[in-house]
Amino acid sequence: MLCSICRTRPPVTADGRCALCAQSAGPAGAPAPHAPAFTAPQQWLRSPDTLAKTVVVLLAVVAVADLLAVAADLNIRSLFDGVPDKGFVAVEEAEADRADMFYAGAGVLQILTTVATAVAFLMWFWRVRANAEIFDASVQPMRPGWTIGGWFVPVAGLWLPRRIAGGIWAASGGTNADGTWRDVSRTPMNLWWGAWLLSLLVGRYASGKYDRAESAQEIASAASQMVVADLLDVVAAVFAVLFVRKLTRMQGERAALGPYPLGARP
Repeated sequence: MLCSICRTRPPVTADGRCALCAQSAGPAGAPAPHAPAFTAPQQWLRSPDTLAKTVVVLLAVVAVADLLAVAADLNIRSLFDGVPDKGFVAVEEAEADRADMFYAGAGVLQILTTVATAVAFLMWFWRVRANAEIFDASVQPMRPGWTIGGWFVPVAGLWLPRRIAGGIWAASGGTNADGTWRDVSRTPMNLWWGAWLLSLLVGRYASGKYDRAESAQEIASAASQMVVADLLDVVAAVFAVLFVRKLTRMQGERAALGPYPLGARP
């Protein structure tokens, strides 16, 4: 249900007016004022709900692929651990081939699910950034194009997306129904970004070590590190789900308040 006057914000009075219209319209029964001047941009807001649901489902698939990779890592480790002297002779060739195929298959599945999730996530990220521009363009630290391009800048890509996400978060936190500013904890966003960075760095180190491994013990050690990397990726996926759902919900709440000016920031 929306305000009986401006049709953009939820009602707070018995006669169906929102907080702003109640202040400007006077007593009940008084002539209705014109709709607020900030209603025009509302038509350009686009709901990120469908994209968010798609991202959440794909993140769950990524987590399943990661758990399958953990099983492949453990299989490799159990196969090569404890045979430093005998070397590869102690491992049956057929068994080693099966373990290698399991490991490679799990890796391919991880790549495919990650790419699909990345595409959906970028589409969602672009959508919430576009909405944030309408909510409050003044807190956006970079131009819209960086929403996509920022992820692909060498080195700087490790912090540019987080900076952009911070601007989206600030604008989506928005206001209370009476126009006063509200501050929403950034913990979900920080946990997502920290876990993602950690899983990325540990994963690259562990995979590099596995590729360079030559002896049975080196392979077993690298496989142990891959277990840690894949489990961290599961954690990152869980925090990403929390972040996506929280930010999407915030934008829905902010859109319901209507596109009127924000209250003064603390």
